[in-house]
Amino acid sequence: MSETTDQLPTDIEALQALVAAACAERDAAIAKCDAAIAKCDAAIAKCDAAIAERDQALSQMDRLQHLLRQLQRAQFGRRSEKLDPEQLQLAIEDIEQAIASDEAAQDRKDTAGARQRAERRRASRGALPAHLPHIDVTIAPEVTCCPCCRAPLHVIGEETSRRLDVVPAQFRVIVTHRPKYACRACTDGVVQAPAPERLIKGGLPTEAMVAHVLVAKYAWHLPLYRQAQMLLAQGIDIKRSVLAFWVGYAAAELRPLWLRLRETILTARNIAVDETTAPVLDPGRGRTKKGFFWAIARDDRPWGGADPPAVAYTYAPGRGAVHALKLLDGYRGIVQCDGYTVYKTIANTAPDAAITLAFCWAHLRRRFFDVVQDGPAPIASEALERIAALYAVEKTIRGRSADERRAVRQERSKPQVAALKAWFEQQLTRVSGKATIAEHIRYALNHWGGLTRFLDDGRIELDTNIVERSIRPLVLNRKNALFAGHDEGAENWACIASLIETCKLCGVEPQAYLTDVLTRLVNLWPASRLDELMPWAWSAEQANSLTA
Repeated sequence: MSETTDQLPTDIEALQALVAAACAERDAAIAKCDAAIAKCDAAIAKCDAAIAERDQALSQMDRLQHLLRQLQRAQFGRRSEKLDPEQLQLAIEDIEQAIASDEAAQDRKDTAGARQRAERRRASRGALPAHLPHIDVTIAPEVTCCPCCRAPLHVIGEETSRRLDVVPAQFRVIVTHRPKYACRACTDGVVQAPAPERLIKGGLPTEAMVAHVLVAKYAWHLPLYRQAQMLLAQGIDIKRSVLAFWVGYAAAELRPLWLRLRETILTARNIAVDETTAPVLDPGRGRTKKGFFWAIARDDRPWGGADPPAVAYTYAPGRGAVHALKLLDGYRGIVQCDGYTVYKTIANTAPDAAITLAFCWAHLRRRFFDVVQDGPAPIASEALERIAALYAVEKTIRGRSADERRAVRQERSKPQVAALKAWFEQQLTRVSGKATIAEHIRYALNHWGGLTRFLDDGRIELDTNIVERSIRPLVLNRKNALFAGHDEGAENWACIASLIETCKLCGVEPQAYLTDVLTRLVNLWPASRLDELMPWAWSAEQANSLTA
């Protein structure tokens, strides 16, 4: 201690300089320490942000995994566990809403991030349709004088944004005046314009109103009692029974057009056929009976054909061969279908082998899906992989001509199909004849001729998805309406649904179509010109009138 003290300078100025240097060194050390602490705090904040982001990502991942499990159950689950496609859409909506809610919370906390997300939305939201009415709203500053010199400001530019708005459905009353004109010189010169024809004479609705009810019921699946409640909410008291009366009148007017649509589809070289149950009230027994909707559809788009897509439904009180024979009476061509025995009966009894069956690979694939779901199933898994290879080829030729599709199938699909058949035969010798997998393999081999018919005809699809997709709206309507009131009601259902679903396939807005078509029909449209009222022809006429 004494040695250190002895080394200190004795001069006061030197001591002051030494103390100042020590203080500066101390202050530098403190500043360095503060900088290190600030850096640690920033790192901790960054770590906290990363942890929050990770937690959010984990939460979102949990939601997505839940959705994935629902998707897997929907596709591969047991029949009792499979989700309805509409229920699955509800699950997806819930998850999307939760993700949007999280993003909204982030926007409130992070304004810079909110601006970035807003820019991304603007870049990806797309353009609104040009035909919509545009309402211009100008928002100007309250004061348009210069804050410095108070001189008036002038416009040098503007920012413009577009948002989608809605005006609730507005019901109105059409008041028709038909003045009478008389001659002052005589008593016999009274002139008056004739009253326009109406769908329902003496009734309240215009054809547009009736079309609105039809589209709400058969396109958007709103039962009539719900529509009556929605009307009552706007002060319009129209009973469900009255709405049903309107629907019956419209169906009677549209019936010739529906029959012509079905005739038109049956002229196609290739159609797809399917059926679904249609519960119908049976008053005599106090319960419902099981009827069926039979659907026939054509879709030439996959091979570039000229005929527009269309679907027609027919109600029948049963599922037997007699109803299918009536449905396809006189048809000559290829029928794509599942392995239901009734279709085989039709093909076998058709004169001159007029009907050729092409079976659906999707139905075969579903059989192996069910097996895979029950546990490890190497044979079923490999069958699925081999079938998936055929669909991979189809994906590359969708939209090409029939000849091109056939050539590619002969080159790429035919060897795979031959190998699959040999593999099926080999596996059949290895498994128990009573096993489920053996049953599915035998199904494939027993239907092999129809399953492989697509190889020699580019117009044939691998499956019947076109008609299966067209069946889904009927199923959803059936869930909402529960059952048809009687056989004639089910037939009306088939009539109107045929026209609406064909409109959807052709990209035609059903409300505008039915309004115009009903108006033309009640004004005695010639039966010889019904083809001009088909959805695709009507759409072409509307397009031509706009360009004229």
